[in-house]
Amino acid sequence: MTAKSAAAAARSTVYGYPRQGQHRELKKAVEGYWKGRVGADALKKTAAELRRANWAQLAEAGIDEVPTGDFSYYDHVLDTSVMVGAVPPRHRAAVDADPLDGYFAMARGNQDVAPLEMTKWFDTNYHYLVPELGPDTVFTADSAKQVAELTEALALGHTARPVLVGPVTYLLLAKPAPGVAEEFEPLTLLDRLLPVYAEVLGDLRAAGAEWVQLDEPALVQDRTPAELNAAARAYRDLGALTDRPKLLVASYFDRLGEALPVLAKAPVEGLALDFTEAAAANLDDLAAVGGLPGKRLVAGVVNGRNIWINDHEKSLATLATLLGLAGRVDVAASCSLLHVPLDTAPERDLDPRILRWLAFARQKTAEIVTLAKGLAQGTGAVAAEIAANRAALASRADSPLTRDPAVRARTAAVTEADARRPQPYPERAVAQRERLRLPLLPTTTIGSFPQTGEVRAARADLRAGRIDAAGYEERIAAEIAEVIAFQEKAGIDVLVHGEAERNDMVQYFAEQLTGYLATQHGWVQSYGTRYVRPPVLAGDISRPAPMTVGWTTYAQSLTERPVKGMLTGPVTMLAWSFVRDDQPLGETAAQVALALRDEVADLEAAGTSVIQVDEPALRETLPLRAADRPAYLEWATRAFRLTTGGVASATQIHTHMCYAEFGDIVQAIDDLDADVISLEAARSHMEVAHELAAHGYPREAGPGVYDIHSPRVPGAEEAAALLREGLAAIPAERLWVNPDCGLKTRGWPETRTSLENLVAAARTVRAALDAS
Repeated sequence: MTAKSAAAAARSTVYGYPRQGQHRELKKAVEGYWKGRVGADALKKTAAELRRANWAQLAEAGIDEVPTGDFSYYDHVLDTSVMVGAVPPRHRAAVDADPLDGYFAMARGNQDVAPLEMTKWFDTNYHYLVPELGPDTVFTADSAKQVAELTEALALGHTARPVLVGPVTYLLLAKPAPGVAEEFEPLTLLDRLLPVYAEVLGDLRAAGAEWVQLDEPALVQDRTPAELNAAARAYRDLGALTDRPKLLVASYFDRLGEALPVLAKAPVEGLALDFTEAAAANLDDLAAVGGLPGKRLVAGVVNGRNIWINDHEKSLATLATLLGLAGRVDVAASCSLLHVPLDTAPERDLDPRILRWLAFARQKTAEIVTLAKGLAQGTGAVAAEIAANRAALASRADSPLTRDPAVRARTAAVTEADARRPQPYPERAVAQRERLRLPLLPTTTIGSFPQTGEVRAARADLRAGRIDAAGYEERIAAEIAEVIAFQEKAGIDVLVHGEAERNDMVQYFAEQLTGYLATQHGWVQSYGTRYVRPPVLAGDISRPAPMTVGWTTYAQSLTERPVKGMLTGPVTMLAWSFVRDDQPLGETAAQVALALRDEVADLEAAGTSVIQVDEPALRETLPLRAADRPAYLEWATRAFRLTTGGVASATQIHTHMCYAEFGDIVQAIDDLDADVISLEAARSHMEVAHELAAHGYPREAGPGVYDIHSPRVPGAEEAAALLREGLAAIPAERLWVNPDCGLKTRGWPETRTSLENLVAAARTVRAALDAS
């Protein structure tokens, strides 16, 4: 096919679309089902309506080929586990009794069984359920979901392409099941898994699929020769099937690197590659392997992860170059649009000058369609769109809304001494123990307490004008008093005020910092039914006034025990926002760190003895390629130290991380120089405690003993058993006792019982230590 005919054949597509609906209908239906207010049939009807609406929106925008199979009640990796029959034995009875309830038992657990482990999807803030596999795992095909959704789309007249997690990525994301040796490699099950994929592909072909997309984002990471050989074998075998759809193997989030020649040579009909700035090397690498002659190339030139408008002229230049490298070039976003909000249209409170710089999922589909049209028909066919795009880009580049000379001068004046506490940890530990007088195995929580209906109602009443600021503050004060009283009665040693006034751990601060913008409807799925509204970091950052001092001081006035000041750290403020892309991330992080440093200083001046600066996103934002990590970790850890470096030795600095693979960043955790770190550990069976011990981590740590992402209430002995496991790695004088994460999403009844059990576990283990 010539470049001209390849351009004429150009089509537009996406890999996935936001699942929740315009008004988060899916969240409401699923949570209603959990609470018994929504029946299974009603839940399934809502899901079908949302799928139809998504396909209709895409088709109306001009998308030529819509995805199916990307919709999920909870998580697409969990859906894959169901598709291949990888149901853990402890969940089998629940799945057999009721597949839907069993599905949610795997996702959330129940009082009888623990859920699957949950962790971050590559370097995004989306969480997936980790498959549990072992040498005895038996895979069986269940293509019902994938076939049904394809059939729905085809019946509505859409050209549809099922999207599945690829077999190599699925196995690389998996972990050994409980009781299986840690040395077990799930990838050794590939030959057992491929026939199941073959069966699913056959079922989809019989249902009318022309193409099936197999997502292999794990191949953009550094991979061993054995892993690359496994990928080659997988696609050799799947490509050799006689009765199958055409196969499109998709990668995203980074350059494909050494896996590109493997997939280019595979007997598949197409590849999807990321050509945004993060993966620009894919263009040179594709040329180096001789392109994809006779094959389909889906070019991800629109950023599917951030919300800034596309540069049409730059993207069209990339697409034009790609025409000579493939049999056909189609246009897409760089990844699923799951990671961005649905639509900018409802955002009527945003400054119109800034709104024109933003593209959510619907706007990105329009960009994709424009680029496909420009590629197929020439730039003259989209001249008006290109002119409008050029003007919007120029308005952002020249806007005073993005630059503050005072902030830039302050950032430029920072010295290395500013990012270091003057006293080493051993000296600080002595001063802190003398000041705090805590028992062995001190107990605490991570920060937030349940956001009750009353708290949410108070916030809604304030927005609607039904109460004034004084009335709202009275309600929040009452909630804080209840939280403090409960913690004192339960016997917790270091208290928190519960964060009743905070809508979100990032948004709350963003709304009080210059340079940030908050959306009203910009919801993005984090996990399951948990949706967040990432703020937009559009300009230079500063802190006009204290943000947390008032409520922290009030809480401290209610108790003699120490109350933690609670802040969100600079890296997490970036990672859980839609961050500006017009300057290096390290510069933006330093600006946020200096704003937070001012807050830390004011908390300390107000008498706060313990200050927690949460950095759950430190691991999440780690670059996927090892070669890119040192530079990131240098500015990321420096930003944390810049936030905390000005406090006195007797002020104890905590940090918190959750739901990530911590083994990759143990040295970075050390480099933060926090006095205490709390980490998720309950679902991963204290794995992180042993990783810290193997590193020789010298400071205090609280590996979680209560999994707050499950409705299960752990018994006191269960928590004590985890605590003893933690003691096998961390000395008692440096071990804290805490939940995995904040309690915002839990209800008060389970929170009360769980924390009482946690305190009881600490007392039991403490007494045993005292007696020994």
